[in-house]
Amino acid sequence: MKIISVYNRYLNRGGEDEVFELEAELLRQHGCKLWLVEAQTTSPGGLHQKLSLAANAIWSTNWFAKTRDLVKSVQPDIIHIHNLVPVISPSLLYACAQANVPVVHTLHNYRLLCPASTFFRDGHLCEECVDHSLWRSIRHGCYVESRAATAAMSTMLAVHRGLGTWTRKVDRYVAVSEFARRKFIEGGVPAEMIAVKPNFVYPDPGATTDIGEYALFVGRLAIQKGLPTLLSAWQRLRLDVPLVAIGDGPLASSFEAAQSQSANITYRGRLPHDQTIAAMKRARFLIVPSEWYETFGQIIAEAYACGVPVICSRLGAMEEIVEDGRTGLHFNPGDSEDLVEKVEWAWTHPDQMRTMGCEARRRYEAKYTAERNYEILIDIYRRAVQGHQLRNAN
Repeated sequence: MKIISVYNRYLNRGGEDEVFELEAELLRQHGCKLWLVEAQTTSPGGLHQKLSLAANAIWSTNWFAKTRDLVKSVQPDIIHIHNLVPVISPSLLYACAQANVPVVHTLHNYRLLCPASTFFRDGHLCEECVDHSLWRSIRHGCYVESRAATAAMSTMLAVHRGLGTWTRKVDRYVAVSEFARRKFIEGGVPAEMIAVKPNFVYPDPGATTDIGEYALFVGRLAIQKGLPTLLSAWQRLRLDVPLVAIGDGPLASSFEAAQSQSANITYRGRLPHDQTIAAMKRARFLIVPSEWYETFGQIIAEAYACGVPVICSRLGAMEEIVEDGRTGLHFNPGDSEDLVEKVEWAWTHPDQMRTMGCEARRRYEAKYTAERNYEILIDIYRRAVQGHQLRNAN
């Protein structure tokens, strides 16, 4: 199968980059021929550049022509979109339609429904753009904390919603969890267009045999990740439970300060992936205290692959992926006292947590391996091609 895979990289590397790269490697390992189309987001400069980016986001003659020429040269079986904004324009989808090539679009985040892509603003969940209209986002400056940039993003989404781009120029969407699928259906995407394919872990790190030396947090150090709740919980703990934090972001200074004030907190900054996995295999449990609707949570799948149970917020896809009492524990999002209770129970019940870790490993083997993921992805491609052919025949 010949595939063109499209991805607009963000300013800061994150989980979507890893998934895009892993999927490309997976397809190549199975004999698929792959062409990667990539663009890199940069910080906009002056007013002229910002206006140019805004116009490009709505329609880019350049991206239409580049896509048309590439499709003519490659003659792919399918085009797989991972991210278009802000550099790559939806005009790319019209070039695909003109060339009669099926399109699959993975919904790594909530961008089609929320200009900020997160359903989170000012420290709390927000679904105003779904409940009311996209224009609510401009009032709050949700996209990159800029009303002008948000206006451009909202206009792009609204224009292409009005044109029917998202439903007429895409054959199949891929949600990474059942929770995310439900959110997009609530937002107006037809249910029959959305398949579910979770992310996966490769290579298999193997299950740990350690009982675990500490609690672990891995992720972007940002408010939506529940970091204030996590740090508050560690101030309230009645037991000496070591916490290791890995990652970087705007709240890094909070962890640096917490480390200087508590012997039980170690902040290691951002680490290479192999070192992060090594740290995971020495943890008794992973904590995922996010307070926004995670679409999946790649770090949870990695913990499962290592045989490490997860304590997570009872929210979004996390509640779906982590089974309370079987592969980990739930706590009420934003509730540091509830998190304290779960952490202290987990720390004082190592045998039960080890059992949960074994069940987590079984979940990985059943759902999150590369081989299982490839089977699901190829089936999605085949259904997209069949649906495209049927739609054109009618």
